[in-house]
Amino acid sequence: MAQIPAVARDAQQALTSLPSVDRLLGLPAVGPHLERHGHAATVGALRSLLADARRALGADPAARLDWSEAAVAARLGAALTLAAGPRLRPLLNLTGTVLHTNLGRALLPDEAVQAVVAAMRNPCNLEYDLDSGGRGDRDDLVLDLVRELTGAEAATIVNNNAAAVLLALNTLAARREVVISRGEQIEIGGAFRMPDIMVRAGCRLREVGTTNRTHLRDYADAIGPKTGLVLKAHTSNYSVEGFAVAVDEAALGVLARERGVPFMVDLGSGALVDMTRWGLPKEPTPQETLANGAGVVTFSGDKLLGGPQAGIIVGARDLVARIKKNPLKRALRVDKMTLAALEAVLRLYRDPDRLAGRLTTLRLLVRPQREIQALAERLRPAIERAVGGPGLVAVEPCASQIGSGALPVEFLPSACIAIRPPDPHRGAGRFLARLEAAFRRLPVPVVGRVTDGAFRLDLRCLEDEAAFTAQLARLEP
Repeated sequence: MAQIPAVARDAQQALTSLPSVDRLLGLPAVGPHLERHGHAATVGALRSLLADARRALGADPAARLDWSEAAVAARLGAALTLAAGPRLRPLLNLTGTVLHTNLGRALLPDEAVQAVVAAMRNPCNLEYDLDSGGRGDRDDLVLDLVRELTGAEAATIVNNNAAAVLLALNTLAARREVVISRGEQIEIGGAFRMPDIMVRAGCRLREVGTTNRTHLRDYADAIGPKTGLVLKAHTSNYSVEGFAVAVDEAALGVLARERGVPFMVDLGSGALVDMTRWGLPKEPTPQETLANGAGVVTFSGDKLLGGPQAGIIVGARDLVARIKKNPLKRALRVDKMTLAALEAVLRLYRDPDRLAGRLTTLRLLVRPQREIQALAERLRPAIERAVGGPGLVAVEPCASQIGSGALPVEFLPSACIAIRPPDPHRGAGRFLARLEAAFRRLPVPVVGRVTDGAFRLDLRCLEDEAAFTAQLARLEP
């Protein structure tokens, strides 16, 4: 008879010595977890712990595993808490990018948050006309505000600006040509490209000009019987500089009107007011674009506007009416929470003198560098204690970005905490990676950035100083 090797015999013995699920369920310390999380979740977590143990013993039969009641309860509690926690978690954005696409873009002001909560908790007149008692149009909830603030004749709302562009193109230029400059065939996040959107919208791309220079005559030569639309896309997520020419928007509007072709402008980020009022760089507004002759303008709700994710379409009454009748409109429409938040944010714009204090995005963008510098000086000692190495932590000037495709070459003076490795020549990369991960593991994860040999926490977006400081004691670098 073949003999079982000693190593295999030891592994078998180690595996058979593992406790059963029933035995673990009977431990008094497991009782509170059963009560809190339920039988199914607790049994599932125990089975996962035993499966982990089997894998560990399979790799090393001599592995020492603690199955004491206290150890089991601790591991079980950690596993259940992790499994029960939300996947979408609040965090602290200290990357220096205010409108960070991966971190949720614009933060909503309290007025919008309260409006969303009310819409979620109660029935509401989403598509119900309280005056007539009949069916209403959900766009009407924000229509008057949008028209007042932009000067547009009409408006409609969809779930993001890419959807707005897709819907408008499909409505106004399906099976026809869309004339656009080569230098404006933008690509937005996630590799969504304007030419691809045109294909999905059923349009044919008619490219004019070159990457860096397009003239009015290029558009004039391209417009013909097959033209459905002239499109201008604001290059909000990149900049072409040097030997470059772009056609004046007003001149293009006149040309389109003379040729009887709709003129559409995709503003992308879409500032609703003149940002230079607060010392920020200039961005074109829907008001200016409509005044320049655009029949349709699209822009985002969750970027410079500072509201929820939405695509806002404004323009001439007849063109917007056609867009609203497109069957795709229903597929791309927004829900009551989005409209509640958008209405609350738009109302803030009616009081421009107090906008910078009430609109979260604008407040963060205009935050003075001296205020951020003072915050960094206050936080430096606590961070130095948490990191555990004197001389590694410094307060340094840095540059924040607006983000999300807005003003890509413009920077905002800011201040950061810079944490450097003890030895920049040995193990520096591992040190920075561990430190970055340790900040992400905090109860409220902190996301910074590694640049120029340091882990940097840009403090422009940190407003809850006390909450940040309180959790530093739990940092495990």
